[in-house]
Amino acid sequence: MKNQLMDTTFYNQIKEILSSARAKVYSAANFAMVEAYWEIGKSIVEKQGGNATAEYGTSLLKELSKQMTADFGKGFTVTNLSYMRQFYLAFPNRHTLCDKLSWSHYRLLMRVENERARQFYIEESVKSNWSVRQLERQITTFSYQRLLASHGNYDVVEDTTKREPAKTPEDVIRDPYVLEFLGLEQSASFYESDLEQALIDHLQKFLLELGRGFSFVGRQHRISFDHQHFYIDLVFYNYILKCFVLIDLKTGKLTHQDIGQMQMYVNYYTREKMTEGDNAPIGILLCADKNDSVVRYTLPEDNKQIFTSKYMLYLPTEEELQKEITAERNALENKS
Repeated sequence: MKNQLMDTTFYNQIKEILSSARAKVYSAANFAMVEAYWEIGKSIVEKQGGNATAEYGTSLLKELSKQMTADFGKGFTVTNLSYMRQFYLAFPNRHTLCDKLSWSHYRLLMRVENERARQFYIEESVKSNWSVRQLERQITTFSYQRLLASHGNYDVVEDTTKREPAKTPEDVIRDPYVLEFLGLEQSASFYESDLEQALIDHLQKFLLELGRGFSFVGRQHRISFDHQHFYIDLVFYNYILKCFVLIDLKTGKLTHQDIGQMQMYVNYYTREKMTEGDNAPIGILLCADKNDSVVRYTLPEDNKQIFTSKYMLYLPTEEELQKEITAERNALENKS
């Protein structure tokens, strides 16, 4: 019988060593290009310093593009050189550049004018390992603004990038959530089970929308007592908050009965499911519409466990988002 000199475990170990090394080489080479583009941008800005007219700037980039294309090939169009110039202006301190982000990441980040928002997206891209496409979606759906809106302050805010790690549910819960990736029509009539199935089918994208730290536990999670059975639509665990997160879906307008039911779910998990090291569970009622007065008078004033958030099935415009934020802020002001 022939001896097996190499088992699967051993080969996978060797494979991981080589794959890791290749990834490091790719990352290092990629960041070297990011630094090179920054240096090119810096040189262009300095060259234009005393001749900052539009005509001179355009002529300089055209000439530079022509020469660089001849020497280095494609990739040095006037447009790309303009991006490099903008890159330096947006990130004037070279030491702040992150070797975990690609040039494509930075191309997107340059579009974010708000400096705090830009820093937020940088931090989250690194911590959550966002791809370029994922980063683009977060920017497009105003992830930063929605997170701040959930705190009730849009214009003047504490820098959320300094909150590491997040300690409270308010640090991660958004309002509204944007679920355009489900492909459901805003005006269409569908059941809560349809919404739930769509979220399961696009679980990875939903986890990205929920934010960092979420791990899926189960759907239609049953709890039973006194010969009665109740089913929680979706259950997650957040390893940053260190607590269970219970989500109930409501395709209609939120009622006080819905809130009361979630209170029962949260109480049950608090008394029966928490283990040593867990924080108190939180519940999120994800609804198509809600009346802030109903929410305010149904929940106790010291509520820290139950949250209500609207969902949107399309990408909002900035005006629509501002309207949502203003409504949320007014509700919080009325509460106080």
